[in-house]
Amino acid sequence: MTDCIFCKIIKGEIGCFKIYEDSDVFAFLDIENDVPGHTLVVPKKHVSDMDTCDEKTFNKVMLASKKISSHFLNLGYEGVNVATNCKEASGQAVPHFHVHIFPRMHNDGAKLEMRPASKKQTLESVAKKLRMQD
Repeated sequence: MTDCIFCKIIKGEIGCFKIYEDSDVFAFLDIENDVPGHTLVVPKKHVSDMDTCDEKTFNKVMLASKKISSHFLNLGYEGVNVATNCKEASGQAVPHFHVHIFPRMHNDGAKLEMRPASKKQTLESVAKKLRMQD
């Protein structure tokens, strides 16, 4: 995709602070700098989101995310948050599949939390709606 900001970063058309690269995956610091070390892990080929990503590419991105997370832990971070957003309604701002890695320290002040939208539905009714069939 020619106007995708992540594709431009991967091609070197836009500068970044690269953390990791292999033949299929590219990882760089998020410019928001909200959590020091916040890293984005992206496939080099353009894929719009997790739902449309083929299994091989998805696995490569996730394996690279694990490798990067382990590296951060080996550097002395005490934990990591790993997340992805799928589709705009979930907060995906760039339509190129990516995984966020947030290196963490105890009491670092960062908060990654979900706030309950509603307690109106029971877990039973939610499970019934979402249950997958064999």
